[in-house]
Amino acid sequence: MMKKIRILSVIVAVVVCSFTLGKQVTTYHTHYTNALGSFEDADRDLYNKIKNSDLASPLGKAQVKEEIGRARLKLKGIDIWLRYLEPVTYNKINGPLPVEWENEVFEKFEKPYRREGAGLSLAQIYLDNPVISKDTLLRLVAQSLTAIKTFQADSITGQLDTFDHFFLANRLYLLNLAAVYTTSFECPDPKNVIPELRSMLTDIKGIYTDFNRSFPATPLTKDYLDLYDKTIAFVNAQPSDHTLFDHYTFIKDYVNPLFAINQKLINTYNVISKSYNDYTLNNDAPSIFDKQLYTPQNSKGIFSLVKNPETLEEIKHIGKLLFYDPILSGNNRRSCISCHRSTQYFTDTAVQTSLQFNEKERLARNTPSLVNVIYNHLLMLDGKHISLQAQGKAVMTNPIEMGGKEEEILAKVLSCKEYKTAFKKFLKYTPEEKNISFDHIVSAVTYYYSEFSNYYAPFDEAMNANKPISRESVSGFNLFMGKARCATCHFVPQFNGVKPPYISSEFEVLGVPDDTTYQKLSADRGRYEVNPADETMNAFRTGSIRNAEYTKPYMHNGVFTTLEQVVDFYDAGGGVGKKLNVANQTLSADSLKLTASEKKELISFMHSLNEKVIFQKPPETLPTSSSKELNGRKVGGEY
Repeated sequence: MMKKIRILSVIVAVVVCSFTLGKQVTTYHTHYTNALGSFEDADRDLYNKIKNSDLASPLGKAQVKEEIGRARLKLKGIDIWLRYLEPVTYNKINGPLPVEWENEVFEKFEKPYRREGAGLSLAQIYLDNPVISKDTLLRLVAQSLTAIKTFQADSITGQLDTFDHFFLANRLYLLNLAAVYTTSFECPDPKNVIPELRSMLTDIKGIYTDFNRSFPATPLTKDYLDLYDKTIAFVNAQPSDHTLFDHYTFIKDYVNPLFAINQKLINTYNVISKSYNDYTLNNDAPSIFDKQLYTPQNSKGIFSLVKNPETLEEIKHIGKLLFYDPILSGNNRRSCISCHRSTQYFTDTAVQTSLQFNEKERLARNTPSLVNVIYNHLLMLDGKHISLQAQGKAVMTNPIEMGGKEEEILAKVLSCKEYKTAFKKFLKYTPEEKNISFDHIVSAVTYYYSEFSNYYAPFDEAMNANKPISRESVSGFNLFMGKARCATCHFVPQFNGVKPPYISSEFEVLGVPDDTTYQKLSADRGRYEVNPADETMNAFRTGSIRNAEYTKPYMHNGVFTTLEQVVDFYDAGGGVGKKLNVANQTLSADSLKLTASEKKELISFMHSLNEKVIFQKPPETLPTSSSKELNGRKVGGEY
């Protein structure tokens, strides 16, 4: 009898132990389920509040706004999961835009498609409109409730049973702390930006705790958790007004070091990604401000398999010669550098727009800098091309730009012994190609100029190495992220339209005028020419403000010649603020009310983004051709 009792005791102990271990393993999963359920309850309460409120009365409207605020706080507590696990569905819960077309990197595989936003941000925006449609608000919240079901599906929750997703979701969370969460990008009421941030930081700490309990073999380390506690304390000590928030110190001393630790853990634990969120992100980048953080473009093109440094240098050398060689043009008098001048950060600062091929008319658009062009998924100001090589081909063969033809360019290039010998050698590195092609030529050119995107600015050095920058630049950055609202379109770290997780970009409608008299809107239809839609009319890709001091003139048509003019334009509320009729303007038409000193500080920050690019001297001569008529070519062309 005693033996049976002992056996029973052992069985009970095993069952209890198994139950305890099972509970421990599912703590993290349970946290997700409970927190998502809590948000769903808040979202449903919001729906019912809208349904039963008199939105025509100030009280009814205030009650609904308060309910939106409660739901948003619940959402922030699980944002780390939802944005990462299913980002498209997330836009039905908290989409910042009524309609999005920017599916960017995926245009390599499919055409742009219309995505309608819904959820809390849009509900609050519509609630603040003078005329409120209850049906519209109910529809936005109903779509949010439906979207929640996706996050309850086994295909999503099953990812929580292993640790891999956690560090990748946490990386995206940290990137958004630097680029999105402290701005008003997806928080319609600026007064709530910092209160929501505080609530989110605290709730995420609870997720960290439960994750470490559930995955003790792959935990967030003590140094990470200690720094995170200091981050919470820092934010709690900051003013609640996001225009007074110290974004600079927050990112430099807290978010970026947290990112570095998380990156180290991704490698230490051999984390495996199963999400397209991680498509371009580099696990080895130790800083948010590392130029290798994300890589949208393949600068090598057809030479992608080449790894040998000496061979790459040879390709780069040939690419440089071709960049300066007018042999790529239809008349052998125009080269890449005719418009993209190396000493001017590969743009043309001397004119509003460059000459056309015929040497008479001007091109419709300003020459964009090639420095940092690799940090865009879509290229050209209208996003027409998906690769550097496609862009290069289009420019060389465009009858109003370089006026060449592929077959003729290839024949002319191969008539030069130096080019032909080099490309014959390179051919063995492109095994799928039996013969030298136009792709070899274009890829050598793109590889050459891409190296100029790898330089750093004083602002990067401040973030990466704690080197000092001026007080005015720090103040300017805080303005950029806060009061001036620049960071709602120009995202850290490239300060272009590519936002975390760096697989999508923004196209904005600013209401750019035809000239500085503001008599009419620029006639250029922009993105509409590529993807016709009401939302894309007069929209242009948001470019980087790095090196802005040296890349004038500004805007797609080069209408502004100074940064002061640009800042004044934004401060006034864009084209609508200047009394132009721009029905689909995405830039707020309200004045930013920047003071003269604030404008100077903002420009000082932009100057801190001037990169220390080392430009090379032009080649002294060009390769000799077997065709005598080609040997009068001039380095850099004639116009």
